[in-house]
Amino acid sequence: MNITQIKYVLEVSNSSSIREAATRLFVSQPALSASIKELEEELGILLFERTNKGIRLTDEGREFVTYAKKVAGQYEILEDRYLSKDSDKERFSVSSQHYNFAIKAFTALIKKFDPEKYVFSFHETKTRDVLEDVRTLKSEVGIISFSGANEGVIKKLIKEYGLEFTPLMSRETYIYVWRDHEFAGRKEISIDELSDYPCIAFDQSDNSNFYLTEEAMADYDFVKLIKSDDRATTMELIAELHGYAIGSGMLAGDKAILKGMVSIKLKEEDPLIIGYIVRAGSSLSGYGKEYVDELLKYKEL
Repeated sequence: MNITQIKYVLEVSNSSSIREAATRLFVSQPALSASIKELEEELGILLFERTNKGIRLTDEGREFVTYAKKVAGQYEILEDRYLSKDSDKERFSVSSQHYNFAIKAFTALIKKFDPEKYVFSFHETKTRDVLEDVRTLKSEVGIISFSGANEGVIKKLIKEYGLEFTPLMSRETYIYVWRDHEFAGRKEISIDELSDYPCIAFDQSDNSNFYLTEEAMADYDFVKLIKSDDRATTMELIAELHGYAIGSGMLAGDKAILKGMVSIKLKEEDPLIIGYIVRAGSSLSGYGKEYVDELLKYKEL
């Protein structure tokens, strides 16, 4: 078994057919099939079921992919750190849900140190990815949140992943609407009053784990729901469809949003606890410590 075969399996698992995976990998279909068959023989298990409709993972294949993703992720980190042309540059990485204060802390860090040569990364991503990135050291620090609806699930994952969570702030629940919305002048509103309008939610791409949502009201049964994984798209959907998004009301400092969005306090209480995660018992780098210090400037709890 080698890293190439592992990458092949991961690509095939995300494709509807061997042909599609081969095209993405820029290899021939026979070569890809032969490589996977060789790996299956070596492992003594069947990773994929081949049918007239395509391919799908077996139970053993799904388990293998779970571990393969971790191996491939760690290998990418090693490649980036030691084999890339940027191996002599300073490095630091953060993964975060969608919070502007986390970006501000990141930019403050860069301005303070201003290294001569560096490759820094800020991954604005999904909840599961934030947890996974910190667990695998793709990022030193992660920023996540939870509400009463998903607190138990998030805390369980934090413990299982060997992470530590430090709370920074608690935020009440608001909705965002475009400035021309009929409710834009309201100071407070009930979510039931919004049933005629679509809720635009960040797509976590995991229907079996809706409790990983970064918005409050995770267990509410929305009549109309649109999922989006892009900020600009979300704002356009809200503006064009008179929709709304649920958030923490933290619009201050986001000039792009302030130009067109307004926040309204929700009557329903489901406050968000926002904080940062690191690997339990780990020692942070100088950049990691400084970034945490910048985050602590926002600490209210």
